[in-house]
Order: sequence, then structure tokens, then C-alpha cells
Amino acid sequence: MSATRSGICGALVLAVALSGISRAQQHDHGQMDHGQMDHGGMQHDTPAPARGELRTAIPPLTDEDRRAAFPALTQPMQHARGLNGFLLANRIEARDADPGTALGWEVSGWLGSDLDRAWLRSEGERRGGRTEAADVELLYGHSIARWWDVLAGVRHDFAPGDSQAWAAVGLQGLAPYKFEMAATAYFGEAGRTAARLEIEYELLLTNRLILQPQIEVALFGKADPARGIGSGVSTAEAGLRLRYEIRRRFAPYLGVGYERAFGETSDARRGDGEDTGSVRVVAGLRTWF
Repeated sequence: MSATRSGICGALVLAVALSGISRAQQHDHGQMDHGQMDHGGMQHDTPAPARGELRTAIPPLTDEDRRAAFPALTQPMQHARGLNGFLLANRIEARDADPGTALGWEVSGWLGSDLDRAWLRSEGERRGGRTEAADVELLYGHSIARWWDVLAGVRHDFAPGDSQAWAAVGLQGLAPYKFEMAATAYFGEAGRTAARLEIEYELLLTNRLILQPQIEVALFGKADPARGIGSGVSTAEAGLRLRYEIRRRFAPYLGVGYERAFGETSDARRGDGEDTGSVRVVAGLRTWF
């Protein structure tokens, strides 16, 4: 009975205390000067921002902001100085030829700076221990735009036929969509002219497996019966090579190529009992230094 009476008394004391606190809070709110309060700025009806929504809008960029973020350079950009070099054996390959097997090559390299370079280019083919075609070009190249160089120099043909020299001028670089292009015009003795156009593309099947299509077209301004060459479009060659880069500098490949002669060149080959078109299976190595 005494315990029950003590519990009732404790509850009455707690209720009286809570009632006093409530009256005190109401008294303080009544003492506030509501006339001095800015009820308009309180925005009682403004909904809470949605999740991810900015509370404060970002002001639009101005020209002054852009100038501050990208200040003008006090000095123009400078190209790398000193001599650098690069040598690429784009194709060193064995070709299934008739008769026997042929060895073909295409090599290019340069020595110089970003703007001015000395270029060396060579390609050819040996079959049955005899050089069927070979040429070497020594050129000066100057950068005229991003990824593009203009070239001028000399070319020397060792075969077919007697050796001969040409003056050379051309353009090479990386076209849109990353097509590698080289177009060169040649001027020889007795008003002879020629041109060569090469286009290559590298398609990455994986990070190391690369498919490389290639097209090369040769043209001549005058016929040269001693070498079996006719005027106009002489030959065109299309190739497709699949290489695997074991290392970036060491990539064996397999491929197939098709060469076709046209016009007077085709007539000359037919007269010598040769085919005007041929398909070749190739296996080789691509490397660079």
C-alpha cells in the first residue's frame, strides 16, 4: 500500500514539472517582438529541394571567367629540339610466287626534328636469287600542318632494267579517320614522269591483334618497253595483313595480296607470257627501332 502511494506521488510531481516547462516556453514565445521579424524571408511554404537538386543555381559562364580559366600563353609553344630518329620495317615477308618463293620488303625511316627530317624509303622484291624490283628514296621532309609533311628529294631504281634516277616531290601524313597516305610524283630523264599513291589503315581487333589493309597504285607518263611499263595506270596492288604484336616492336603477320596490271603494262606482260593479275599468300615480320 505504501509502495503504491509513493508511485502515485512521483507521477504527480513529474506531471507538474512538465507543465511548468511548457508554460515557460509559451511565455518566451509571447515575449518575442513579432513586428521586427522578417516573416516574408522565412519561406514557410517552400518545399525541400529534391534529392540531387542544387539549392543555389550556378551562374552562367562569362568571358571574364573563361579568360581566368585559360590565360593567354606568354610564349608560343616550342617544338622538341635535337635529333631524333625512327626506322620502320613495315613489311619483310616471304611471298608465294610462281615459280618459287619471293622475298619482299618495305622500309622507311627518318632522322631530324619535329619540323624538319631526312627520310629514307625503300621497297622491292627478290625472286629466285634475282632482284625483280628495287628502289631507294632519299628525301627532305618539312611539316606543313599537323600530321602532314611535304617531301622533296631523289629516287634511284635498281631494277627492273638498267638503273635510273628521278627527282621526287610528294606529300605524306595521316588523313581523317586515321588513314596513312603517301602521294609522290617523280620526274626523270627525257621527260619521263611517274607517280605512286599508297594508302594504309590499321584496324585494332584487340589490343595486340591488328588487321592492316593496304592499297598501292603506280602511274607512268610515258611507256618504257625495256622495263615492261606502259603509260597511264600501270599496276595496282591491294593487300590484307593480320599481325600479332608479341611486343610493340616485334609483330609477325600473315596475309594475302593481289596485284593487277592495266593498259599497256598488261599488254606487255601478256606478250611475255606472264599473268596480268596474281594472288599471293604472304608471311612476314613488322618491326621498328
